[in-house]
Amino acid sequence: MENMTGLFARSLAGHDKGEIFVIISCDTEYAIIADGKKRTAQKPKRKNLKHLAVMKNKPDDEIRAKLLSHKSVSNEEIKYGLERFKKRYAEV
Repeated sequence: MENMTGLFARSLAGHDKGEIFVIISCDTEYAIIADGKKRTAQKPKRKNLKHLAVMKNKPDDEIRAKLLSHKSVSNEEIKYGLERFKKRYAEV
């Protein structure tokens, strides 16, 4: 399975359906996601991969590089990355 850490994903199910998150870490069945606001980097959400649409071709290189090098990412960096993503890809 390819490493999805640092990629954006849209929630397909649950109370957060339709919202965009950053994948903080991932295993074969679950992803740890955060949006920097409601789900902060300190209190991320564990979500089944079946309930996420991972956007593999639209990563934020800065966030992805930090997470892959095992450095922490601040909530401000996550929020800023999500803002850039939403501006770039308005039709998500």
